[in-house]
Amino acid sequence: MNFVFFSPHFPANGADFCDRLKKAGATVLGIGDAPYETLNAKLKAALSEYYRVADMEDYDAVFRAMGHFIHKWGRIDRFESLNEHWLELEANIRTDFNIFGTKVDFVKNLKRKSRMRAFFRKSGVETIPQRKCSDRAGAMTFIRRVGYPVVVKPDSGSGASNTFKISNAKELDQFFRDKPEDVTFVMEQFIEGLVVTFDGLVNRDGEVVLAASHRYDQSIMEAVNRDRHMSYTCFPEISPEVEEAGRKILKAFDVRERFFHIELFETRDKRIIALEVNMRPPGAINYTFDIDVYAAWADMVVKDAAGGPYKGNYFTAYASRKRHIDYLHSHADVLAAHGDKIVHHQAIEEVFSRAMGNYAYQMRSKDPKALRQAVDYIHAEKA
Repeated sequence: MNFVFFSPHFPANGADFCDRLKKAGATVLGIGDAPYETLNAKLKAALSEYYRVADMEDYDAVFRAMGHFIHKWGRIDRFESLNEHWLELEANIRTDFNIFGTKVDFVKNLKRKSRMRAFFRKSGVETIPQRKCSDRAGAMTFIRRVGYPVVVKPDSGSGASNTFKISNAKELDQFFRDKPEDVTFVMEQFIEGLVVTFDGLVNRDGEVVLAASHRYDQSIMEAVNRDRHMSYTCFPEISPEVEEAGRKILKAFDVRERFFHIELFETRDKRIIALEVNMRPPGAINYTFDIDVYAAWADMVVKDAAGGPYKGNYFTAYASRKRHIDYLHSHADVLAAHGDKIVHHQAIEEVFSRAMGNYAYQMRSKDPKALRQAVDYIHAEKA
């Protein structure tokens, strides 16, 4: 298999995906904008060739890189970045070069929130009332139907950027004064609840080979808009309601051979409501299942390996910190107090930091209460 990995250097875990692809037997070819000498050693060792482009948004340059690879290496079997930012570029390349995977005719259904709703309805899972939000008159028509508060968000985008809760006419007027002209927004009824997810890996036959579920402790929208830290927990077992909804949505979208991250609202009265789908690797499932998720993915892609069945062994938690917050406990304190549970900690790339924090800890334990204590310790602030 000839596998072109687009942007293998960013985010940093691209090196692990490329490494496992090579170990699974693929020829891994990279296209990126970083100088070759700046790539880390693991990534260099995994790549059979790296083609540098000056601007990864320049489709013609990427097209030429593909032509070079095909001339030198033969047919390209896969083109992936595992990064939602590049979904449309990937689909265009796959269409132009007839490569397996999502093509141009379908990619907007995975990218635009307004297009996802038809698939949610097809799945039978309850979804949020929504309409496109181009002018104040249309917004008021929607608000008269559902009432305040409402949430506005970009039709295409992730990470809760440019997402706002609007509670009255004054805030609505402010939104229309400030909103970027080049961004299309959708407006949704505000739902009181927390985000839960159905995450995992689906093979080329559409079968789920790995599944997990996360629950967020805070609203990501609030964390982004207030520039606060955040946390979530990954569970060793999935609630039947979340799994049923998640599988129905996967079937409706007919997703194949890729990671999935399906966001749902769980309300106080335990209703499960479809929110959006994201086609990217989810959070800490490798630590929950105690497996190498990079290898599981690579073996599935290269060898069509079924994998599993995987059984969750731990509760895992993610807790982030923001640079501007004065925390009660130092990094050294955190490691001393909860190092027995911490499996990974790192600085977060700046482009993701508004939602995911500037620094983050991943922890695991058989005891969810111990993880909650650790999260509270990490997030404790000075008075």
